[in-house]
Amino acid sequence: MIRVLSGDAMPPYLDDVARLRMAVFADWPYLYAGDAAYERDYLAAYARSPRSVFVLAFDGDAVVGAATGLPLADDDAAFRAPFADQDLAVERVFYFGESVLLPRYRGLGVGHAFFDSREAHARALGGFDLTAFAAVDRADDDPRRPAGHRDNAGFWRRRGYVRQPGMTMLLRWNERGVGDVVHPLTFWTRPLDAAA
Repeated sequence: MIRVLSGDAMPPYLDDVARLRMAVFADWPYLYAGDAAYERDYLAAYARSPRSVFVLAFDGDAVVGAATGLPLADDDAAFRAPFADQDLAVERVFYFGESVLLPRYRGLGVGHAFFDSREAHARALGGFDLTAFAAVDRADDDPRRPAGHRDNAGFWRRRGYVRQPGMTMLLRWNERGVGDVVHPLTFWTRPLDAAA
C-alpha cells in the first residue's frame, strides 16, 4: 500500500524514513555507515517545510519503502547551489530527496509510484517548472562495485530525467570502511509539465 503524507502527518514517520535510509544506503553505491544524528539533521528540512512530502510503502503496518520531496528553496544551501550557479530559479524546482525500498519489494512498480506521487504533489502545489534529484557519482572501475550491479540510470531516463553534467554538489557522510569523506552527487532533472 502506498500512502502520500505531508504536513503534520509526516513527523511520526521520520524514524522510519531514517531507518530505511540507513539500511538501503549501506549498500552500493552509497556505502553509508548509518548515523542517527546525521539523519535527524538531514530530515529536519522535511519536517520544517510545510510543502514537503513523504511517499511511504507499507506491508501491513511496516514501512518498507520511502520517497521524499520538498521545494528546493526549503532545502540546505548545498542542494540549491548547483541551480543558482546555472541561473536557474531555485524557487521553481521541486527536489526529490531519496527513494529507498527494501530489496524484497523491488521490481513491483513501487519506484514508479514514488515518482508519480511526488510529481503529482509538486503539480498540486503549483509554481514549479522542474523536478530534480541527485545521485552519487562512482567510478566505473571502483573495485567495490558488486559484480553484475545494475544502476537506476535506465529507469530514470525512461521517466524522462536527464543527467546534468556540471550540476554537481558535494556532500559529506561517513562511508563504510573509509570514514567521513566528501562525495560528489550529480543532479538529474525533468520539466514538471512533461507527460508522465
